[in-house]
Order: sequence, then structure tokens, then C-alpha cells
Amino acid sequence: MVEELQIISQAAAHPPNSGSAEAVLPLEWFDYYLPPELIAQEPLPERDQARLLVVNRQSGTWEHRYVYELPDILRPGDLVVLNNTKVIPARLYGVRASTGGRWEGLFLRRCSDGRWELLAQTRGKPQPGEQFLIPPSSAQDKRDPLILTLEDRTQEGHWLCRPNLDAPPEELLAIYGHVPLPPYIRQGRDRPEDRERYQTIYAQQPGSVAAPTAGLHFTPRLLQRLQERDIAIAYVTLHVGIGTFQPITVTDASRHQMHGEWCQISEATAGQITQCRQGGGRIVAVGTTTVRTLETVAQTGPIRPWCGETHLYIRPPFTFRAVDVLMTNFHLPRSSLLVLVSAFAGLDLIKRAYQEAVRQRYRFYSYGDAMLII
Repeated sequence: MVEELQIISQAAAHPPNSGSAEAVLPLEWFDYYLPPELIAQEPLPERDQARLLVVNRQSGTWEHRYVYELPDILRPGDLVVLNNTKVIPARLYGVRASTGGRWEGLFLRRCSDGRWELLAQTRGKPQPGEQFLIPPSSAQDKRDPLILTLEDRTQEGHWLCRPNLDAPPEELLAIYGHVPLPPYIRQGRDRPEDRERYQTIYAQQPGSVAAPTAGLHFTPRLLQRLQERDIAIAYVTLHVGIGTFQPITVTDASRHQMHGEWCQISEATAGQITQCRQGGGRIVAVGTTTVRTLETVAQTGPIRPWCGETHLYIRPPFTFRAVDVLMTNFHLPRSSLLVLVSAFAGLDLIKRAYQEAVRQRYRFYSYGDAMLII
């Protein structure tokens, strides 16, 4: 249903002026061919056994390693920054009360008036007042269905629905929701084990409707080995929403507009970053969401405690002020995530690295292998 030169990217308060003389960034530059069988449908039995394509920006070369080797690849004094957001079971399956026809939705957020904003689809065009019945996600749960009443739509076409039960969304989704797998994994159909595997082991702050997938590779053993090597760990939070996975629909990628996503840098993390910089260490961002969180704040000065919405769209050209090393999964063609990675490493190098990953039969996307760009 949904799915991943100078400083031009800006925060949401300053969208690009359509009349300004910006460099054209053709969307087809970010396209590539991927054999369908390379899209990982299941996670590996051991998270840190994933392959790791280590790409060197200075030399333009790469080497083939494994995620469990990360402590040996990084340097003592480096700081690994992880996104500790927690995926909520935001996918909903149900029926139209009036016809019994199938309905599917993705919870995005709870509005201030108590309504839920969702991406939703069903046959026809339901009108305000129509109701949708969502049974519990477990067949053994015999509770009554959740009833969502359509009240309005946003300008973007998102549904605004009111639930019949007065409880926090996290509580209701835990009963009625499914793991929001992307459509390229089993057509989005989750299994019980996905509740654990489509979640980082350090997830703490509920709010994401998609996983920060680079973090899925980390294990307690790997985190311990990093710290034993004097490589510190810090955490930020960005709740992954439509801003991350919204497809680019314009032919000039420079004109893509990001939806806002809530993020936070704590005082402790800001202090760790300052200490790392003073000690000559590198900031290693795990995942594009971590990059966007750090760079949102860094665009206005040194990293400091911060909390708010980011609309930052990182694309070539972009000057990175916070991040020195990036660990990330392989991303969908024509996605804002691939555009970000290309801004960090250079489009030509990323294209060649992706071609190498295809040749070497790497596993792609959310449950797939990873890349470390140094």
C-alpha cells in the first residue's frame, strides 16, 4: 500500500521556492535494477550475521565483511548513535460494516481531537459516517471488533477516523494491530515472530510505523563488543512515519517535500557527541533516521538537546555537519533514503556499490544486509 553541488535542503519552515534556480536532480539518476529474488523475505536467524559492504568514500573502493565485525572496523573513541524508536503494530485489517468488503489501514498518528489519521484503502470511495470493523489480530482473542468511523479526509487524502473505544492508540493497536511490514515482504502480511524481529533490541520509545532497519542487525553481544573496544553508544529518537517511506513522485528529486517526523536528542546524547568530537572520534550514525535527526540540529550549530518535528530532506548537494560514518541497509530505487545515501557517499560511488551488491547476491531492503560508508 505504501512504501524506501551546495546546501539546498532546509527544514520544513523553509520549503524550496518553485521559482528559484535550483539544480535539477532527475529522479531516474536514483534508479537501479534489482532481481526480485534478492529482496529478503525473512530475517537471518542471527541478526549480526548479515553481510556488510564497507564502502570507502576517499578511495572509492569497498570490501565485503559481516556486521559482527563492526567493532574491528570502527576505531576506539568513535561514537555509535542508534535510533531507539519502537515500532507499533500500526497495520489494521478489517471490513466495511455496510458491505463486508475488505478494508486495510495504516495508523499514522492520533490527532489532538482524538481522531486517528490513517492511510487506508478499500473498494469504492466511502463517505463520512461509514464504519469499519477491525477484529483482534489474534484469532484466539474473542473481543468485539474495534469500530472506526470515517469523519473526514486530509488534503493529502489521509483518512480521519474516530475509534469507538476510549483508550490510548498504543493499547488498542496492541490488541487489533499487526506488524507494519512493507509490501515487498510477504505482501505486507506479518507472522507472530515479526513482532520481535521487525524491532531493534534497544527499542524504547513507541511511535514508529516502520522499523529503523539498520538497527535490526544489532545484538547484545555486538553492543558489548563495541563498548569493550572503547566505542561508545548513544541514542536519539525519530519516530518513523510517512516522511521516511513516502515515495518520490516528482521527476525532479530536488522538489520532493518531506512530511514531518518527530525526533529528539537528549542532553546526555548531546554531551556524548561533544565529548567524542573533542576526543577526535567519529560520529557513526546507524540508519538514515539517525542521520536526519542529527543533521536537523547540526544545520543551525553544534549538536544540542532538541525536540520537535523535522522535515529535513537530505539530497545532493548537502554539507554534513554531524555525521562522519553511516551504517545503512540497501534502499528502494527512487526513494528519499537512496537520495540521502547518495548525498553522503556520492551518486557514482553508490551506484557502483549497489551494482557490486547485486553481483555478490546481497540481501536487500528491511530484512536484508547492510552497508557501512566510511
